Amino acid sequence: MTLQARVVIVGGGVMGTSIAYHLARAGVRDVVLVERDELAAGSTSKAAGGVRAQFSDELNIQLGARSLEAFGRFGRELGQDIGLHRVGYLFLLSTPEEVASFEAGVRLQNSLGVPSRMLTPQEARRLSPLITTDGLLAAAYSPDDGHCTPETVVHGYAAAARAHGARILRHTELTGIELHGDTVTAVSTTLGRIATDTVICAAGAWSRAVGAMVGVDLPVQPLRRQIAVTEPVPGLPPTLPMTIDFTTSLYFHAEGPGLLLGMSDPDEKPGFATDTHDRWIPRLYEAMQRRAPALLDLRRTGTWAGLYENTPDHNALIGEAPSVSRFLYATGFSGHGFLQGPAVGEIVRDLYLGRVPFLDVRPLSAGRFAADAPRPEANLV
Repeated sequence: MTLQARVVIVGGGVMGTSIAYHLARAGVRDVVLVERDELAAGSTSKAAGGVRAQFSDELNIQLGARSLEAFGRFGRELGQDIGLHRVGYLFLLSTPEEVASFEAGVRLQNSLGVPSRMLTPQEARRLSPLITTDGLLAAAYSPDDGHCTPETVVHGYAAAARAHGARILRHTELTGIELHGDTVTAVSTTLGRIATDTVICAAGAWSRAVGAMVGVDLPVQPLRRQIAVTEPVPGLPPTLPMTIDFTTSLYFHAEGPGLLLGMSDPDEKPGFATDTHDRWIPRLYEAMQRRAPALLDLRRTGTWAGLYENTPDHNALIGEAPSVSRFLYATGFSGHGFLQGPAVGEIVRDLYLGRVPFLDVRPLSAGRFAADAPRPEANLV
């Protein structure tokens, strides 16, 4: 098969499908997205589904807030119910350093229009009654945050992109990118060659290999994260927020009649493994005992694992490579890519079209590490 495309997008998760939708809706003809598996089969479908604007970095706050607006109108605009629950995010803080950091974050968020606020331990427990306040100093909360269903967002974007003329090729793996000098001329795939002058990398944890095809370093490292779901919880409040014990990274939110929960594992080694194991369970139970002992009585009914796409400063890579014409990228979101997908789709569309995006993302260029200008994000889960 030989195709021709204006743009080839690599990766069929939330980032790739959002970019495809925004480009096609803007009138870009011959947009082709290639995905080596099913849509959302990578990290997106394994995500916890949290959506928020509570960050420490101004760019992430604005990307999160812009995306929250898009998630809020998703059903009306794209005709897809994404199961959005605007129940808020609740960060539980147990050290003076955490409190000071989140107080500064709330001030910055408020200055950008995000209605976050600090809470007392007692106020936090009223919102999330499964927690204990022992050792808790304060909490940070924003009612605009919440969670939704990641794969439905992907399929909503994909259907809308197709309706605007984009072509989506599933089970089609990128095998190479052809260059004439420093200019992209085509990509090779397991389905055949596609002539194009633009490639957009939205390949998540697999992005480093895509960048290497054109000599662009995308410093993305995959790291396994595990999630568990529980049996039904009697009397679970319908307004239970996404609750995060910031000290341990334990988090949980309602998932049907039960809970979805997870936490980071400091012993996890980088790699592409996505099988599940029980090595993290003792640390998970220890965190539950400390902050939410009621969770210990719940039976786990399922587990799965997915990949974070971490960068050295745990912040995204968004931009266009200066050394190759034209190679754009949106990757390395380090655990907050799903929630920023709508806004990043807009930005990459504008970068491709030569427009000024709503947000200057030049500080998120992949070249920031060579320039010794990292941009660390503190509010990581």
